[in-house]
Amino acid sequence: MGEQGLMLFWLLLLGIFTYFVVQRSVAGITRTPTWILWLVMMTPAFTLVIWGVTQGMDQPFPPGLMIALFIICPAMYWMLIQWGRSPSSKGDSKTATVEGAEGADSPTDKPTLRPIDKEEEATLQHCFPWSIYYLQNIEYRPQALICRGQLRSSPTVAYDTVRDNVEAHFGDRFLVVFQEGLNGKPFFALVPNPSGKPALAAASPSAQSSPVQKDTRPGVALALLLTTLFTTTGVGTYIAGVTETALQENPNLFFQGLPYGLSLMVILGVHEMGHYLMARRYNIKVTLPYFIPIPFFLGTFGAFIQLRSPVPNRRALFDVGIAGPLAGLVMTLPLLLWGLAHSEVVATSEAASLLNFQELDPQASIALMVLSKLALGSAITPESAIALHPVAVAGCLGLVVTALNLMPVGQLDGGHIVHAMYGQRTGAIIGQVARFLMLGLVVVHPELLIWAILLFFIPAVDEPALNDVSELDDRRDLWGLAALTILILIVLPAPNMVMALLP
Repeated sequence: MGEQGLMLFWLLLLGIFTYFVVQRSVAGITRTPTWILWLVMMTPAFTLVIWGVTQGMDQPFPPGLMIALFIICPAMYWMLIQWGRSPSSKGDSKTATVEGAEGADSPTDKPTLRPIDKEEEATLQHCFPWSIYYLQNIEYRPQALICRGQLRSSPTVAYDTVRDNVEAHFGDRFLVVFQEGLNGKPFFALVPNPSGKPALAAASPSAQSSPVQKDTRPGVALALLLTTLFTTTGVGTYIAGVTETALQENPNLFFQGLPYGLSLMVILGVHEMGHYLMARRYNIKVTLPYFIPIPFFLGTFGAFIQLRSPVPNRRALFDVGIAGPLAGLVMTLPLLLWGLAHSEVVATSEAASLLNFQELDPQASIALMVLSKLALGSAITPESAIALHPVAVAGCLGLVVTALNLMPVGQLDGGHIVHAMYGQRTGAIIGQVARFLMLGLVVVHPELLIWAILLFFIPAVDEPALNDVSELDDRRDLWGLAALTILILIVLPAPNMVMALLP
């Protein structure tokens, strides 16, 4: 009954999270009731829980039914969104915000385009030098002015030239967006700028960053940080083996949770600061990192930052996306190695898994196996599991968080990376494939089922940069491939030959 109660608790938590995700992501573009979309996406989870309650936790779920659920439910979810789309949101859902607006009426919550007269249209035409971008026609759309023509220079030169000319003649009236159309040809879109000068300043690489950002709330960020340190330390006391009775008798035992709490906070904080500092480097307005405290589970749901202005180009998108996982990994590895070295090797059993911290299976991950061998040497055998030190628990979670963020889906860090490397549409295709590969990985790591489900709620299409045409240099492409390799090393189980090759 305890396991069933825990399953129902996770179902409740997943249901609440899913409802907010669905409401935030699609409620504004479809008339289909949010509760129906929520019910469709929760059907696999409901089915799994009903099976566990009625058939028993030890009975395997029919794999054919599982695959069918994870194919049919996302397909129904998409069809219900399309069926309920209002005329204001019709368009290609697989393309960017501007391109999707080309054939759309303006949603009521979008800024209204200020009409330009004939004189202004002539001025706009002069913003496109024929030797840079030969302008052929201007299309008036409710959400933007679409300027189509022939690219006659490098995308970077074309964007910088046109943007500077538009700013010179129209000031902060428009944001200049450069994208590839469905036919593969790049086009410009002038979108009404809802933020005025701050948005243009953030989007312009030549702008100077303001020393104080109005969108940052340091008091809130500090309060959340201290609260999360308290909740993670509280969870850390139980990870350290302190019982509730002992804690009541001696409250000072609470501080035995600090190794776990501090380690996890440092890993998550450094990850988000990587994003934050890189965004500030490109003069993108961004909030301070906000931690999410909870008094159970891991003590936190993680941390996040929010970008408050457009990303100027794919290079900035890549750098901001990859900075967090790499910074977090740099902090994770030494903490995990130290924690593993102070952990205890125990005999393995069927309960051993990637997230069982009392009986961690090092063979569940190639990266984890290599690190375990480095820390514990010959003590690790095919019959070994590891009872983790609290610092190792934080390090292991840091490794998992890095892998989950590197998933190349939508607005996750990995989604930003593949979008910047391969373009928005190709990045979206990679995201769709990654969702189903993650679902297949659940066969090896059943504990990742919830994350596999959540990936289907995350929109596969990442938001475009202002200059979404200019490609990355070879050095960034190499770093991107390295990041995806790290993801593979973390999530794939270690084959037997890896154990044989390691000392």
